[in-house]
Order: sequence, then C-alpha cells, then structure tokens
Amino acid sequence: MPTAMNSLTARAVKGISYGLLSLLLFSATATAVGAEKIYIFTEKYPPYNDTFSGKAVAHNEEDITGICTDMVKAALARVDYDYMMKMRAWSYAYNWVQGRKNHALFCTAKTEERANQFQWVGPLASIQWTLFAAPDSDITLNSLNDAKDLQIAGYKGDVMSDYLTAQGFNVIMAASGEVNTRRLVLGQADLWVTDGLVGPLVAKKEFGVSGLKPVLTFRETPMYLAFSNETDPAIVADLQQALDEARAAGELERIVQRYQ
Repeated sequence: MPTAMNSLTARAVKGISYGLLSLLLFSATATAVGAEKIYIFTEKYPPYNDTFSGKAVAHNEEDITGICTDMVKAALARVDYDYMMKMRAWSYAYNWVQGRKNHALFCTAKTEERANQFQWVGPLASIQWTLFAAPDSDITLNSLNDAKDLQIAGYKGDVMSDYLTAQGFNVIMAASGEVNTRRLVLGQADLWVTDGLVGPLVAKKEFGVSGLKPVLTFRETPMYLAFSNETDPAIVADLQQALDEARAAGELERIVQRYQ
C-alpha cells in the first residue's frame, strides 16, 4: 500500500514530466515560427533588377541589384524573416512561385487579370508600356491599333506581351527580352514592347545599340512584390508595413535617385 510520501513523490514526478513535455512542445513551436523562411525570385530587368556580374542568373542576394531589388531589400531589413533571393528567367520564376508557401516574385506588374493570383506588397515602381522601333525605322503610331499589322517582339510571361497577344496583336515570343534588340536591328520584328527605361538601357548595355525610337507609350502599371496565395497573410502584412515605413523614411525615394 503506497504511503502518503510515495503518493506525493509520484504526483511531483508526474507534474515535472508534464512540465517538461509542455516546454518541449513550446520550444518546437517557437523554433518552427522562428525558422520561417521566404523564397524570393526576380528576373534580369535593368534598371529595376540586375546583377553585378552581368549574368541573367544569380544564386544569392549579394549579386542582385536594381531599383526594385533595393526597395525589396529595404523592406526585408525591417522584418525578422530569413530569406533567400535568386534571379531566374521570368517565365520559370513566375510559374515556380505560384502554389508554393512563402514564395514571392518581383517586380510583378499588378493588373486586373493577375489580381487574384497573388498577395501583393507595394507598389515599388511603375513601368511604362512602350513600343520601340529600330534607330533607322520610319514607323510612326498614332494609337495602339496602328500596330495591328506589325510584328512585335516580346517574351514569355511578360505582362505587356501577354496583353498584346490577348488583344490579337502579332507578338513574337522569346524566353527573355534581351534578344529583342537584335530582332529589331536585323529586321526580324518591327517593334519591341518593353518598359520605357528598360528598352534603351538593355539595347545599349547588351548590344551597343543607341537611338531606339519610342514610337508609342500606351499604358502605365505599378509593380509589386507578389507573394503566393499559399503564404501566411501575416507575412505579407509585415512586409507591406515594412515597405510603407521605408517609404515614409524617404528610403525608396533615395533608391530611385541613385539610379537616375
């Protein structure tokens, strides 16, 4: 028959066991929360996203720069999340991010068609949807419809290229936008659809071509850091607050000024 002392000892041991179990469970939960990691992808799209190496692929954030990149980094510096940043081809990254928890993509143009595909943090910067012609071209456009019978160079997954394709324009798709300067110069395309800043910069930097002719700017769209719908909305809210704080502190404006 157990004595009162034995019973007391048993209860004490049981209490300690429950306490240790609770502590272990709490520690495991805390570790899981603390280990939350964000996987962020971008593309080579200077001056918004670029690499110090000059390559179109980057495996870590130290090699990635640009207006949008620096804005995203400014927001990430204000939150306590571990993250990984890589540069890949846009069509690959765009498809890879969707459906994966804690995955994000920038700079992503936010349109009505894409509104429900992501959770949005921004805006970061805006793109000017521009049709460029070769330096020696005599093409003039009064409206977008004037380009209906022309061949337009674009690339897969690009919001401007997809828009024109959906509207019935003749868009020649490539894996990336960098080859489109050559297409213009060689006469393989009449026009190139890209951002107003990106076109001349890529043409000059990658191919030494100056004097691209901006024949029509037909739309402007804000760009964002786009998170997958599987990502915890609390993470998205944290990043939005961090970006808003960086903007209020003047950090985003100073970033833009550095690239002008």
